[in-house]
Parts: sequence; structure tokens; C-alpha cells
Amino acid sequence: MVAKLTKGFWPKTANIILRNRILILLLIAGFTIFMGWQWQYMRFSSSQTNLLPDDHPVNIQYQDFLSKFGEEGNAVVFAIRDSALFTPDNFNRWNKLSKQLAAFPEVEFVISTDNLKELIKDNEKQEFVMHPLINGELKSKKEIDSITNHLFNDLPFYDNLLYNKESKTIRTIVNLDKDIVNTSVRKDFILQDLNTLVKKFEEETNLDVHISGMPYVRTMNSQNIIDEIGKFILAALGVTSLIFFFFFRSIRATFISMCVVIIGVMWAFGLLGLLQYEITVLTALIPPLIIVIGIPNCIFLINKYQQEVKKHGNQALSLQRVISKIGNATLMTNITTASGFATFIITDSTLLKEFGIVASINIIGIFILSLLIIPIVYSFMPLPKTKHLKHLNKKWIDAFVHWMERIVRHRRITVYIVSISLLVISIIGIYQIRISGSPIEDMPKNAEFFHDIRFFEKEFKGIMPVEIVVDTKAPKGVLKSSTLKRMNQFGEVIEEIPELSTPVSVVNLVKYSKQAFYNGIPKYYQLPTSQENTFIMDVARKSGDNGDLLKSFVDSTGQTARITTFMRDVNTSRMEEIEQRLLENITKIFPAERYNVYMTGSALLFLKGTKYLVKNLIMSLALAIGLIALFMAYLFRSFRMIVISLIPNLLPLVITAGIMGFVGVPIKPSTILVFSIAFGISVDDTIHFLAKYRQELTANNWRIEKSVYNALRETGVSMFYTSIVLFFGFSVFVISNFGGTVALGSLVSATLLLAMLANLILLPSLLLSLEKSIANKQTLKKPQIDILPQDEK
Repeated sequence: MVAKLTKGFWPKTANIILRNRILILLLIAGFTIFMGWQWQYMRFSSSQTNLLPDDHPVNIQYQDFLSKFGEEGNAVVFAIRDSALFTPDNFNRWNKLSKQLAAFPEVEFVISTDNLKELIKDNEKQEFVMHPLINGELKSKKEIDSITNHLFNDLPFYDNLLYNKESKTIRTIVNLDKDIVNTSVRKDFILQDLNTLVKKFEEETNLDVHISGMPYVRTMNSQNIIDEIGKFILAALGVTSLIFFFFFRSIRATFISMCVVIIGVMWAFGLLGLLQYEITVLTALIPPLIIVIGIPNCIFLINKYQQEVKKHGNQALSLQRVISKIGNATLMTNITTASGFATFIITDSTLLKEFGIVASINIIGIFILSLLIIPIVYSFMPLPKTKHLKHLNKKWIDAFVHWMERIVRHRRITVYIVSISLLVISIIGIYQIRISGSPIEDMPKNAEFFHDIRFFEKEFKGIMPVEIVVDTKAPKGVLKSSTLKRMNQFGEVIEEIPELSTPVSVVNLVKYSKQAFYNGIPKYYQLPTSQENTFIMDVARKSGDNGDLLKSFVDSTGQTARITTFMRDVNTSRMEEIEQRLLENITKIFPAERYNVYMTGSALLFLKGTKYLVKNLIMSLALAIGLIALFMAYLFRSFRMIVISLIPNLLPLVITAGIMGFVGVPIKPSTILVFSIAFGISVDDTIHFLAKYRQELTANNWRIEKSVYNALRETGVSMFYTSIVLFFGFSVFVISNFGGTVALGSLVSATLLLAMLANLILLPSLLLSLEKSIANKQTLKKPQIDILPQDEK
């Protein structure tokens, strides 16, 4: 039925395209200008990546936390570990830097040695007052030593907040305005103002300033993504154009193909602007992906054009046959590739959904561009010269095809043994794959900001916030003695975990108040007794001018408090162990009938998001496999053909997963994309081979062996060309500074290379082994859609 409806469609399409060449080119130019105009709406991601859907329980808790306490990750931290800091000139300059930062409207407040306050008991007024630690500039080394000794030895409140007593590292905390943390204002402030001030300070003092904090890390990481987009596009264009020229030996063909993919890239950026999607670490990959995926379209079309020219020398007929013969097959392969990306749309992750939408639309777009531009442009050009057709008779390509034919003909048992062996070994490797929930694992390891992350992990145990929210279920319940004791007990549990930093909460302020009540003696830095609690808590409530550090740790009603700690970068299993230990102690310390306590924070959110993503992407891969299976069933009406077509495409995925397990590449948001992307692309070779094979079956009166070898000879060259382009095209991602992008590029490249060999060796071997079953015309009925038109049967 469908075959009858679509009969003559592609010849008619060819006539329409070739008769309206100028109009089509004008329409393409106009649409390209329109998409270029949309570039102004492009914006780079300023917010933290959230992999969980809005209605996920973990996300709901996180949003509830933000509504009570505001943005958690709004602190930028500076630190110096250098004895040269403790000289009058350098120390005063360090304090001046704090003043300069505090003057910016983007900064909410700064905590540093410059404005540090000491809580002191006024014996006359019987109240606590806040005295600055430093008054004016320090003029001698003796003054500095006196102040730092007092800070390190007498003020435990600031231990691991502003100093590390053992290494004498000094830290400054800059809290940004919460309203600008997830906007482009934050990026501009950090890149232009903050970095400039720090650089000037380093030049004047010769001191090395370490900078970190989630706003800073996210900004520098996003800037790396921006810097890499251009690098990827140029690398993809360079690699694919060189390979293309090597195959075709034609500057003209190479130039035309490059124009096609460049327009495709312009459309990709335009679509991001039109849909107002942010450019993230994933969507930044789409432009180079369009180049890599678009070039095989150009190869098939130009190769077919040159074959037709060589056959009969009639340009008009050659162009007409390019569209009518290759159009449908290329459309089907692009649809399957787009389907692999489109499966991301069913996930609840906004990040993946946007990536899937933009990628799948642009894959269809690059197909339309190549189908329109290549025949039209060649119609205005003279016929290719003899030297441009020499590549059709390359001896080394013939040798490669003959080598594959010999293996299929004489080594099928060996092929099966090798395939089964690789399958078994790979399954063993799969059981060794780990899941990574680290938000910094993919960050560029050579970047200065990454080294600073490691510095703060060593000095202050990390920068990734973990929040524990304690709801007392009663207004002003936080400052009750029983609640404070429970929070202090839980804080002791946190301190026992080496990967977590010293917790910060209202408990710290209450302890500091008691120390001040006893004239600042450090040993009294502890919670008040029940008898002391009433008076000291009244004083603590009056300590508003010390609230810069702790004012956001209790909500406005006094019912809910937060305990903040920071986590080092640890592997997922260890992170889950820490989470489990904390949850067990929450249950033990905070009775459920009196308290509602939960954990949240960026580190936990990313871990949960990664695990959620793994489940969703397994579903999307299963959907992609199902869609391809239905597509094959629709084409061939045979269950055996479905199985035969899926095996050569699933085996490379299993092998790649096994390799990941053996070499220690974890499953994470970047690497899990490998499977859906590679499967969607590799199945194209299967379609091309089976399309030619079905045609040969009809032409050779259902003689399987002859049909298989003819299909192998006919499609082997094109499949080899496109696979090589895809292999080297995806390999450009290994130049990335991001570990996840490097893994994505190398794994997809390896998978596609394995898929090419599987489709050229394993697939024909399976067809030959099942010759008797498939030869029966009852099991291989005439397909509903003709992939190839009648004139090629």
C-alpha cells in the first residue's frame, strides 16, 4: 500500500528540485539569514545543571531549602598559603582586596581578616558587643603576629572557616547577591571585575591566590565550554575536509560539502536561539556533531553522482538519479540517526530533552540541506574531470573489500567464535562499570581553577555543599537547648567523617556566645548548660552585627535551621556510604515525631541526578532499539531479519560497555550518551547494506550467496568511507579539556569502528548462515517501502 503511494515520489522530487534551483537556493539563503538573526538570543548556561525533573522528591526538597534559605552556592572563597602574606605590606594589601570586593553591588557581604569581629562581653553593660579584630592598617610584623596568634589560638569559631591552623592558610569569603548567582551578571562580575582585582593583587605582592567556590567554578567551567565550541567546530571541519579530500581528490567536492555543513552549523546555533535554550556542555557538542554526521550524506550523494557520470556521462540524468536513488536511503538513515537522539526527549531531564530536540531536528535539517544543495550546485558546474573519478578505482579499497569477502566466505566460524568471545569478555567488563556522581570529575584537569579545587579540598575539605535541614515543627524551636544539643551531636558525627568539613550552623554562634561570656577563654567554646542557656541565648539573639556569617542559618520563624558542611570529591560508592551514615544518625538523633530532617545540597543533588539519568537513558536506549526493530519489521516483514540486523549493532555497544568497565571509565551524564548516539548512527550501515542486499535478492532470483557478496562489494566502499569520516570526526572530541567529552568522543569513535566491521563481516556472515531459512520467500516478503527505486532493481 505504502509502496504504491510512494512510487514515483523521488523522481518527482528530483524534477521539482532541479527545475526550481534558483528559488530553492534563495529560500535556503533567506532561511539561513533568519537563523543567523536568532543568534542574538543564544545564551550560555549560568545556572547549575539539574538532572532531576521538577517533581522529583529530592528536587522538591532542594527547592524547599532554597525558598527558606536562598541560594546555597553563592560564596566565592579566596585563600593564600604563604608566610610572605604576614608582612605589613602584603597583609594590608590583602585586607584592601577585601574592601575592594565588598564595594561591588554584586557582593552581598565579605568576611575576612579586614572586617573580622570578635564577640566580647561588656562587663559594665552586661551585654555582648562586637569589636573589630583589626583597626586600621598594621604597621609592624609584631602587630600581625599578635593578631594572627590571637586568631589561630583564641577564636575557634573561625577555625576552618577563615583559617587552617596547621598550615596557616588564610581565607576570605565573598558572598554574592543571591539574585545574580544564576544569571549572566555573575559571569561578567567574576570574569571582568573579580579576576582583574585578583590578578592585580598577585602582580603587586607576588603571592599566589587560590580561588574557588561554586559560583566561581561554574563560571570558569562555562567559559571553558564557550572556548571549546569554536575549537571543536574548526577541528571537525579540518579533519572531515582532509579525509573527504583524501577520498575524492577534489577541491570542488570538498568545498561544496564544507559549505553544506557550515550552513547546518548556522542553523544549529539559530535553533538554539529560536527555542531560547541555554548552551550547556551537551548542546555545545551539537554543531561539531552536525559536521561529523553531515559529511557522510555528502559522501553518499557525491559518490553516487560521480558513479553515474562515469557510467554514462549525462549530467542531467546523473543529478536526477542522485536524488531519486540515494534520497530515500539517505532519508531513512538520517531518520534512524535522528531517532537515536530523539529518544532523549522522553527523559524527564531538561538538559537531555533540549539536547535531543535540537540534535534530532538539525540532523534532519542537514539531510535536507545536502539533498538540495549538492545536486543544485553541481548542476551549475561542468562535469567532473577524469582525475576526480580515479578514487572510484582505488586498488587499496578493492583489496579491503576482497579481504572482507574472503573472511565472510572462508572464516565464518572464526567470526562467530571471536564475536562470542568478545561478548563474554565484555559482559565480565560490564559488571565492573561504576557510576560517577561527582560534579567535578569531567572538569578540565589542567585548568587553574581545578587545581584550586584540590587545594581547598586539602586545606578546608572541599567546596561542594551538603545541607542538613532541621525542622523543629514549632516556631523558635531551633534555639531550644534540646534542639541545639541534638544539632551539636549530629555535628560531631559529621566531624568524624574525613571527607566532610567542620559543620557550620547556629550551634557555632551559641558556642561562641558562651566563650565570650567567660571572657573569651577558648575552652568555653561549647554549648551552654541548661542554667546558662537562658541568659546566653538572649545575648546571642542580640548579636545581629555578627550575623553576616550565620544570619541565613535559621529561617525567619526560628523553626527551621540548616547545618552546612562541604564534601571532598569522592567516588560514588563512598558518597553513598556517607549519605547512608548521615541518614542513620539523623534517624537516631532526631525523633521523627518531633523533627522533620532531610539532606540536600549540590553534591547530593548531582549524585541523585546522575543515578536518575542512568535509569532514564537505559529506557531511551531500549526505546531506540525498539524503534529500529519496528523500522526493520516494517521494511522486511521478517522477524529473522530484525534479529540479524540488530546483532551487529548491539554487539559493539556491549563491547564498548565492557571496555569502559575494564579501563575504569565510569557511567556519567557524558559517557552514557555514547550508546544512544552510536546505535543511532551505526544502524545506518545496516540499512544501506540490507537495502542493497534486498535489491540483489530480487535481481538474482533469491540466491542468497550471490546477493550477499554483491551487496558487500557495492556498499563496502561507501560504508568504509563514511565510517572513517565518523571515526575521525568524533575523535576530534579527544582534544577537549573535559574528561567526559574526551570519553564521549573516543568511545563513540571506537563503537562506530566496531559497528562498521560488524556490519561488513558479521552481518553478511549471519545472512549466509541462515541462508535456507531466509531463502524461503514466505519469510521475506516484498517490503512495504522500497528503499531503492524501481530503476535500480
